[in-house]
Amino acid sequence: MSRAFTKEDDSLEAPIIPPRAALLPGTPNYVTPVGLEQLRQELTELEASRSAAEANRENEADRTRLLTLLSGQLGQLQARLNTARLVDPRSQPAREVRLGATVALQPVGGKGPTRQFTIVGVDEASVADGKVAFVAPIARVVQGAKLG
Repeated sequence: MSRAFTKEDDSLEAPIIPPRAALLPGTPNYVTPVGLEQLRQELTELEASRSAAEANRENEADRTRLLTLLSGQLGQLQARLNTARLVDPRSQPAREVRLGATVALQPVGGKGPTRQFTIVGVDEASVADGKVAFVAPIARVVQGAKLG
């Protein structure tokens, strides 16, 4: 068959939709109020991007690819929002490490730097901001620990 009878975008592969942060099967999707608001804001932004992409008719191949990517991301985000279980840190025991708690760890013997982080939901986690997901090994180790 002559190349004249094929579409130019036949060789394009479906876009790869980056997965959301890992959440083990059967693990509840706990979120803090801040994390839930971030998810809702992300939903608003993705919906706005999809609307803009739908309106753009300049390049159909790029438009279709972008809409496929945005639809996949919206599906993943909506699934995450549907399973979100809000946990208000203010309702947690004040002297016990739970979701939303900020933890300061000192090395045994007091030698070395103190490490501080806040335990949050998987979508809110950011090492740069000192936020660790509740499913992370360090967070699982300290959850349930008492003050001191």
